[in-house]
Amino acid sequence: MGGPYVLAAAHASATVVGTLPCRNIYVIRRQHVVATLSSLRRRSVAAFSVAAVAGVTAAGVVLAGGTASAGTISGPLYRDPTTAVVRWVAANPGDSRVGVIRDKIASQPQARWFANFNPSTAQSEAASFVGAANSAGQIPVLSIYEITNRDCGGASAGGAPDLNQYQTWVSNFARGLGNQTVIIILETDSLALLTCLNSNEINARNQAISTATRTLKAANPNAKVYLDGGHSTWNSANETANRLRAAGVQYADGFFTNVSNFNPTSSEANFGRNVISALNGMGISGKRQVIDTSRNGGASGDWCGDDNTDRRIGQYPTTNTGDNNIDAYLWVKPPGEADGCRYTAGSFQPDLAFSLANGAPNPPVTTPPTTAPPTTAPPTTPPPTTAPPTTAPPTTPPPAGNGCTASVVVNQWNGGFTASVTVTAGDSALNGWNVSISLPGGASVTSTWSAQSSGTSGTVRFTNVSYNGQVGARQSTNFGFQGTGTGPGATATCTAN
Repeated sequence: MGGPYVLAAAHASATVVGTLPCRNIYVIRRQHVVATLSSLRRRSVAAFSVAAVAGVTAAGVVLAGGTASAGTISGPLYRDPTTAVVRWVAANPGDSRVGVIRDKIASQPQARWFANFNPSTAQSEAASFVGAANSAGQIPVLSIYEITNRDCGGASAGGAPDLNQYQTWVSNFARGLGNQTVIIILETDSLALLTCLNSNEINARNQAISTATRTLKAANPNAKVYLDGGHSTWNSANETANRLRAAGVQYADGFFTNVSNFNPTSSEANFGRNVISALNGMGISGKRQVIDTSRNGGASGDWCGDDNTDRRIGQYPTTNTGDNNIDAYLWVKPPGEADGCRYTAGSFQPDLAFSLANGAPNPPVTTPPTTAPPTTAPPTTPPPTTAPPTTAPPTTPPPAGNGCTASVVVNQWNGGFTASVTVTAGDSALNGWNVSISLPGGASVTSTWSAQSSGTSGTVRFTNVSYNGQVGARQSTNFGFQGTGTGPGATATCTAN
């Protein structure tokens, strides 16, 4: 999800889970001030729920791709038909904003985040997503966000409990990558954000990322792996190059910048050239950059995208960059997902999506792919931070009368768990719902997505958010939460508003 840090007038925000912690750390670097406060977030993770939903094809628009004129990647990027924006478009055909959001955002490929630590499902999660992209004849973008002590214990805290278990997860995940081209965004913030680590911890992290890079490349020689390069208004190019070298960029294809940020592409490209030049001076050549352009087509500055109406989507995702130093422009942060200052972090908000897309240029029209979109379901374990669909098939029998039921599926690991909760309406539609779940002694909720929680231990009450309160008769919606200790049982109490 991402660290709660701002660099001067540039912020990288993304989808997070839970509320923002209070932090007060100030670091002076040259003329930049890094402030980490509860009200400031540099970035947060964008992950996705995993229910299979029919894709929505933009009228007259297909995603841009084609043969790259520069860089080392050639081919169209994968448009996942299960993203939150695609589901929203499908569920709201009469909304006046649908046309703009559909044509300029839902039509475009975005990254899938893998942020839910569960080694037993890592391989199947990777294989499902990559297999769907391969079936579509497109290149998937996978954002891995599992590093130990991620976000320096901030709002996006989580990941592997220790670096040995991290390597286990990576090894399992790598076995699901197949042998066709995939793009991997490896551990956003892991190198740019080191303020909470001592020198031994930094060395251990560098070794872990270097090993992970080699593991991924060994499993799939066609995998394109990029390490964290921060962004142009954070660390200097020389410092960034030093950190990349220490983390094994020599084994990777290059680095990524501007994830969830708003810096102009031109600034990021210039920064990238300086980083590449510094790497060349260290004897590390042939490395390239990818840039997150999901929200950098308008104003930069003020960190939060929830309230700023001067932001716009940037360059549409493509491998056709026209720049020999840049392999791709990607949408790593899904446009329309909140940063957490006005809306629940990670939730898809149509007014944010409309604000980003309205007035932006139309995407290029290209020949649609000849391969039918995938019909297989994505993985069954949702990464924590996105809104699950509001029309997923119920996993428990719906109640016979009015009201609702709730069922819980827990993924448990040593010291923590993730819970996915399915709320199912009875014979009448719901206009809102509340779910009460009893936690075992010693267990505590640390983050929640697609619901608002009251309390963290004992009996915790979860209430719908704006986009999933209305549930059709005998239909279902989902929410989830993460916690420490032992997860709850399979049943929960649901009441209709």
